[in-house]
Amino acid sequence: MISTFHYISQGSAPADHLNNILAACEAGCKWIQLRIKNDTPQNILPVAEAAKAVCDRYQASLIINDYPHIAVAVNAAGVHVGKNDMTVAAARAITGTSMIVGGTANTVEDIRNHVTDGANYVGVGPFRFTTTKENLSPILGLGGYMRIMQELDKLRLPIPVIAIGGILLEDIPALMQTGIHGIAASGLVTSAPDKQVLVKELYTLTQKPLTWNH
Repeated sequence: MISTFHYISQGSAPADHLNNILAACEAGCKWIQLRIKNDTPQNILPVAEAAKAVCDRYQASLIINDYPHIAVAVNAAGVHVGKNDMTVAAARAITGTSMIVGGTANTVEDIRNHVTDGANYVGVGPFRFTTTKENLSPILGLGGYMRIMQELDKLRLPIPVIAIGGILLEDIPALMQTGIHGIAASGLVTSAPDKQVLVKELYTLTQKPLTWNH
């Protein structure tokens, strides 16, 4: 089951990532993605092991960004591959069939490729400009998600879509109305003064809207 809220780790050093993951788990996050860029697999492996121990303690699912071999080594719930990294199919070849594999997408074409490759969900964005990501894809905004979800409906491509990229609390109700599955965020949780209240609110807001308005 793909969670309706994904916390993406951030930090300038491995210890920051772990502290932020611990704080997110303590606040009630049940889906954590360890996302460390510009480092070696050798350096990321021990951080992934420590993150897995934290997630296990709080019964949260751990997803490893970009490194399927590490996901397998630490027995994570899955792996997420970026738009300019390996394909979902290549990741799936390493993880086997039982692990969750997600992929980053910006267009319907990206999503179609991921579905063909056997993705379990897609992270689609960015919603608005965000400093967390280098080489940002074209910004989608609310209209972009509406168009993408309508197109997926037409193509009969049912895959959980997770919106990502600078999403604020007040954006979520309208985003959920487009038919997306949920949202992902990092700074929203990391910088929250009361993380527990925020996380509870995030899960409430990402509950599926009632079907009568469709």
